[in-house]
Amino acid sequence: MPSNAPAAPLRIGPHIVSPPVVLAPMAGITNAPFRTLCREFSGGKGLFVSEMITTRALVERNEKTMQLIHFDATEKPRSIQLYGVDPATVGKAVRMIAEEGLADHIDLNFGCPVPKVTRKGGGSALPYKRHLLRAILREAVSGAGDLPVTMKMRKGIDDDHITYLDAGRIAVEEGVTAIALHGRTAAQHYGGTADWDAIARLKEHVPEIPVLGNGDIWSARDALRMVRETGCDGVVVGRGCLGRPWLFADLVAAFEGRPDDIAAPTLREVAAIMVRHATLLGEWSGDESKGVVDFRKHVAWYLKGFAVGSEMRKRLAITSSLAELRAGLDELDLDQPWPAGADGPRGRTSGNNRVVLPDGWLKDPYDCAGVGEEAELDTSGG
Repeated sequence: MPSNAPAAPLRIGPHIVSPPVVLAPMAGITNAPFRTLCREFSGGKGLFVSEMITTRALVERNEKTMQLIHFDATEKPRSIQLYGVDPATVGKAVRMIAEEGLADHIDLNFGCPVPKVTRKGGGSALPYKRHLLRAILREAVSGAGDLPVTMKMRKGIDDDHITYLDAGRIAVEEGVTAIALHGRTAAQHYGGTADWDAIARLKEHVPEIPVLGNGDIWSARDALRMVRETGCDGVVVGRGCLGRPWLFADLVAAFEGRPDDIAAPTLREVAAIMVRHATLLGEWSGDESKGVVDFRKHVAWYLKGFAVGSEMRKRLAITSSLAELRAGLDELDLDQPWPAGADGPRGRTSGNNRVVLPDGWLKDPYDCAGVGEEAELDTSGG
């Protein structure tokens, strides 16, 4: 795709996503306030997915879970990501969403590499069990009615147990609307380099439905390059927007063929965004202090590369009120321009991990005995 040519829109069932940009679900990050912030920068364009919701917690109407599926009135379409290991429970959760009008789009998570999930057969371990994957997708699509169902996955468990092509074909056969592929295995976690060639192979393998690419998109240029090199139909951005919600403004400009509209913010602009983010969290939780405390984990991401000093970074990361946060930020040299090299990796980067699996998990890629409800943990990633 030429850099100045507008991208083709992405179709997710009845929903047109233009430009074809999706916010990846991230636990503790992509709550309603962060989605609001990203959506403000995008001008309402793109698709912004909720934090991952476990199907069992949703069916049981867990109080925290019900808060997590709350959408702002301006969020359209409303997108929920579900995680489940039991086909019947997944089916119940999807039917609940459809019948009660809780969302307009459902995404299924098969990408989580966290050991406490994979050791129970969940997350990125699950697609290895082809029959179980098929059963879950069948229940989800059947229960969703007119709502589109998509899925997000990884390449496989490790280099010796690659599953994404089989999983992609099963998804097409069961009526999944689109697939997002993170170009890493579970063993890689977030380390190394994402395999964009795998995204291209998946696109060739399942031409019937849209394929979205995920992994190592740190700037709008990266997103355009992924589409150009892989032929994917859109991009899913996760760690690249940590402390960078304005990345969605850059992505919209790039995909609409307006590269000259991309401008890096100064520290003064970043500081204003930080306060806005913390304010939204406080309004969402109903407690300013709670919102600022929740914001603490974002501080290092926002300030990466700027000349701030370790003591001030520590001080800002323990603030408990908006006044305290503003006062600390006002002491900085706010005229600093965007630092060179600050667009690189953020968040978790560990790799080359041994994937913890249930005993005997790899003996048979079709037998799905031994996967129980205990695999449903409130953990996201992918």
